[in-house]
Order: sequence, then C-alpha cells, then structure tokens
Amino acid sequence: MINAAYIHIPFCQQICHYCDFTKFFYNEQLATDYIEALTNEINVNVSGEHNKVKTIYIGGGTPTALNIEQLRSLLTVINRKFDVANCEEFTIEANPGDFDKEKAKLLKDFGVNRISLGVQVLDDQMLEALGRLHKVSDVYQTIDQLHQQNLSNISLDLIYALPNQTVEQFKTSLDEAVSFQLPHYSTYALQIEPKTVFYQRHKKGKLPRPPEEDEVEMYHILKDTMTKNGILQYEISNFAKPGSESKHNLTYWNNEYYYGLGAGASGYLPGKRFINLRPLPAYTKQAMADGKPVLHVDKIGLKEQLEEEMFLGLRKMEGVNKIHFEKKYGFSLNALYKRSIAGLVQEGLLAENGQIIQLTDQGKLLANDVFEKFLLEDSDLVQVD
Repeated sequence: MINAAYIHIPFCQQICHYCDFTKFFYNEQLATDYIEALTNEINVNVSGEHNKVKTIYIGGGTPTALNIEQLRSLLTVINRKFDVANCEEFTIEANPGDFDKEKAKLLKDFGVNRISLGVQVLDDQMLEALGRLHKVSDVYQTIDQLHQQNLSNISLDLIYALPNQTVEQFKTSLDEAVSFQLPHYSTYALQIEPKTVFYQRHKKGKLPRPPEEDEVEMYHILKDTMTKNGILQYEISNFAKPGSESKHNLTYWNNEYYYGLGAGASGYLPGKRFINLRPLPAYTKQAMADGKPVLHVDKIGLKEQLEEEMFLGLRKMEGVNKIHFEKKYGFSLNALYKRSIAGLVQEGLLAENGQIIQLTDQGKLLANDVFEKFLLEDSDLVQVD
C-alpha cells in the first residue's frame, strides 16, 4: 500500500542563503503553468479518485507563496485524487507572514490540518543574515491567525549553529520558541550545501561558524529544554508532545511507500526510488507532455531495502525492532548484522535493549558513522537466502 503523498511547490518570494531544495523566485505566470503541469502529473500517476493515503504533505519552496487562486487549484486536485476527509494528517509548509485570513480559511476548508512553519531563528538580525523575509513579530501574528482558524497542529522549524551564533543566543531563541508550547518542533544544525550563498562564502573563508564544541553544547541544551517542557525527542532532529509526532515523516523513517510529485520531488514505490526533473522549464514541459517528468530511477532490491531499513529506522529514538524486522524480511537482524551491532555497542554508539537496537546520545552525534556500518556486500545476502 502507498501510505503517503509528497507534493512539491518550488516557489519562494526570497531564496534563503542556506537552502539547496528545488526552488525558484515566484512569478505568477510560471506558477500557473507549474500548477497545470503538476495537475497533469498527478492525474497520470495517481489512478482513480479519492485514493486512501494516511498522510499528504505539500512542501517547498514555500507552498503558501502561491496566490489564492493557484492554491485553490492545487487543493482542488488533491481533494479529487486523494481521500482527504479520511486522511490522518494533511500538512502544508509555510513561512511566517505568508498568511492572511482568507488564505488560512482556504487551507482549513480544503482539509489541511497541520502547518509546518519555517521560523528558523527568533532573532531579527540573524533572520536577515539567513536571507529570510520575515521578522519575529510575524511569527507571533501568523501563529495567532492560524489559531483563529482552529489550525492548532503547528510544527516550528529551527536551525542552530548559525554564522556568529553564540550558545547564549541559541538558548534565548530556543526558550522563546518553546514558549509557544506548540505540539511539534523540527531542529537542524546548519549544513553548508553546494550551490548556496553560504557555500560560496564558506569557500572564501567568509562564513564564521560556531566551534564544534559549541554546536554539541547547543544540541544538549536543545534536548534538555525540550524534555523539561514535555516535548520529547522521537527522531534525531524532531521533538513532539506525545501523540503529535509527524505521521508523514514517520512514513519515511519506517521505510514505507509514498508518491513524490512535482519538480525535484522524490518518491518510493514498490521496487524503485525515483527523483523528478528539477529545472522548472524541463519539469513543466515533460509533465505536460506525458505526466512522467522523471530524472532518475533507482531499482530497490533486497540489499537496498535492508540498508535503508537500518539507516532510516535508527534515526528514530525507538530504534529498530528485531521482531518487526524478522516479520518484514523473513530472517533475523542478527543473521546479517550481529558483528556490526556488537562493535557499535562496544564503541558506545549503539545500545541493545532486548529486541531493540537504538542510537546512544553519542551515536546521535555521529549518526552517519553508525549508518556506514550497515552497508552490505552482495555476498552478505547469501547467508540469508
């Protein structure tokens, strides 16, 4: 069963200095053409109407950069192709300051029940340095507007280890973020990605980053502050009040199937992962021509499934369950990974608790090093055939 649908809207009013997602400056005609092409892709790839999915996620870019009519067109096709009324979670990404009463009401009327707000930091100077358009006051105003429409399931995005950010500045921003007492927070250390403004500055030695020990201290402050406020870590970068975990993102971490629709979107269907064309003209042309704007397809065999099960599952604080693994694949986790698990436990990066293996606190900081230990050779599978 395909459990989820991800739909990408690549338009932004401003291109942030750190962002490497597929995005383009908003232009009304380009956006109208894009929605038409996206509608054709959805119609071609999602057969029938009112398909049952657990979650829908409209990401970006900034989906709420669309004007009201474009947003209505998008939501109309989603409501026709998917069973929105029985969808457990329907999220849209947004920036503070993007909303007016009419836009918030439109989302509510079309079944959107969760908002992911790209706040990033609660400091006007740092927001400007990131290339963000909003101010801290916009965050308060937007949250108030959403609450007025009974859209209270709000997730707030934060980035830390920003250029010139001190531990004390991070703590102040975090305390203010937590004071909203929202049900969900996503938090990320700044990554310097190629083809971004920050990458160019970093190459020239003009991007002063906090020292590594400060970044580690910020992470510990983050975890402690969230825990004290009843907001529990359930994945490396995500915290939620119990029951408010992102159901859509759990689709990814549980290694389940999902549609990926739109420019640069990735999808996972039985036997394959694929990524769509990123450049807007190429995507729009191909999506209009045949509804198949695919750039690349990776075949996913047993080896890839097993590796992804471990990489993704270990991101969750609940870790990987050996019983669930054996039910899913027909052989035991230990048959493949006993030596890797033992070595990582000895290094203090992994904990083994009965039927569960999970990252330790140190393992969370060195997660990519841990994941490398679960790469397989084809010969490893001979023993479980």
